[in-house]
Amino acid sequence: MKIIGSYVSPYVRKVTACLHLKGLSYEIDPITPFFGNEEFERLSPLRRIPVLIDPGSGSGAGGDFAISDSSVICAWLDEAYPQRPLLPGHPNDRARARWLEEYADTRLGDVFIWGLFYQEVVRPLVWGEPADEARVAKTLAEDAPRELDYLETQLPTEGWLFGADIGLADIAIASFFRNAFHAGFAADPERWPRTAAFLGRALAH
Repeated sequence: MKIIGSYVSPYVRKVTACLHLKGLSYEIDPITPFFGNEEFERLSPLRRIPVLIDPGSGSGAGGDFAISDSSVICAWLDEAYPQRPLLPGHPNDRARARWLEEYADTRLGDVFIWGLFYQEVVRPLVWGEPADEARVAKTLAEDAPRELDYLETQLPTEGWLFGADIGLADIAIASFFRNAFHAGFAADPERWPRTAAFLGRALAH
């Protein structure tokens, strides 16, 4: 399989971690988010990453199968390659895992990617622009603490969210904190001990 995407994207990181869990081989075709040629736009109309291409698994007479959006890709992986499930078995747990994935992709993405990583890393290094310091200050003072307070009530004291094995929800949450770390932010273990310990386990995994 081929993954079109950037190594620093948490959405790409989520997909590649799930591929690893399922024991599937892949290669990365690196691309900067929102860039790409007309062929990339055909594969990803919103010009977002990642895009997964699975040669020879297309419908009908064959051909390549291509799909974009990390959540759609991970759901497809679980259906197409059911070994080593990414989601828990009980319907209630599966629904909660999907909610936590959506929460991570949407809210943690807004806080840690657009409010912190984009400002502190992408703007100066890619665009040659200064960070929006007002947004960074609001992220650090208000937005990040609010989400860490929420996660402190949701994450387990030991192990993973849904049983003995790491799964999609664990990966989705932890992926954004790798980018936060690159931007100089980490969860304070004294203020958020459960979250800090969970992130340590997940990122080490």
